[in-house]
Amino acid sequence: MFVLLDHAPGHAQADFGEAVVVIGGIEQKAHIFALDLPHSDACYVRAYPAATAEAWMDGHVHAFGFFGAVPLSILYDNDRCLVAKIEPDGTRRRAKLFSEMLSHFVIRDRYGRPGKGNDKRGVEGLVGY
Repeated sequence: MFVLLDHAPGHAQADFGEAVVVIGGIEQKAHIFALDLPHSDACYVRAYPAATAEAWMDGHVHAFGFFGAVPLSILYDNDRCLVAKIEPDGTRRRAKLFSEMLSHFVIRDRYGRPGKGNDKRGVEGLVGY
């Protein structure tokens, strides 16, 4: 069976992953921020020493500058830097810095289902690559 994946324009997916990099001849682990626009397959990646809340925010700001626009919504994992708590009804209580960033840029946050890697296939593949 074939299921067509259709992504409306103006929506994004974001994630962090890890990669081994060589900087100045020294092999080390880097944390990679990735923001993907699945409708157009456009993407932005940036490396950080750690996947902190500040790195999440910095990655967004640089991605928006790169694209020249802010998406209407972004699909996220339930990363602790972003989600302070998942309520029993499934709603997310956002971390303060993340909530402020979403309000500033007027972005609707959406979340993948825990344990379901296919919710964010585009950005998950980008991080893996």
